[in-house]
Amino acid sequence: MDIGSKIREIRNRKKITIAQMCEGTGLSKGFISNVENNNTSPSINTLQTIATFLGVPLPYLLLEKKQHMRVVRKDERTYSSFNQLKIEHITSKGGLRMMSVEFPPGTSMGEANSHQGEECHLVLEGKVLAEQGEDSIILEEGDSFSWNASVPHFVKNIGDQKAVVLISIYSDTELNDLF
Repeated sequence: MDIGSKIREIRNRKKITIAQMCEGTGLSKGFISNVENNNTSPSINTLQTIATFLGVPLPYLLLEKKQHMRVVRKDERTYSSFNQLKIEHITSKGGLRMMSVEFPPGTSMGEANSHQGEECHLVLEGKVLAEQGEDSIILEEGDSFSWNASVPHFVKNIGDQKAVVLISIYSDTELNDLF
């Protein structure tokens, strides 16, 4: 773990000198220098003192680089298509995926399907029919719905304009076969 470089980066970004940090934390200049150069591993209590002084949560100091915020710019998103649906892959993190799905009038995701995980949906535009098992409901712009994806489910645009649905899917297993 590269905690020292992260502490130095935060300290420099906030324009805090080592002398100010020593005064604010009660730690010696040599100790702070050794921490920032990853020559010593501070205790959790000492890390908490440093985090508090820097104004950052302790867990942030413990994150590995790959665990930091991931940004996908609008022009970097990928697209795919499925059953005449246009899928914009917005972002993903671990087992969580977010996508925007555009349904032309009369189109659907195909046959009812099921998979492991949970899904949350927000209708951004249009009018859709959502079915899961024996439940069936019509939803319009601004409406949201969620379900356990292990029960067969189905979404169809029943309006005369395109429908756009923001979908978040969470699963402990990799879902390569969806869209």
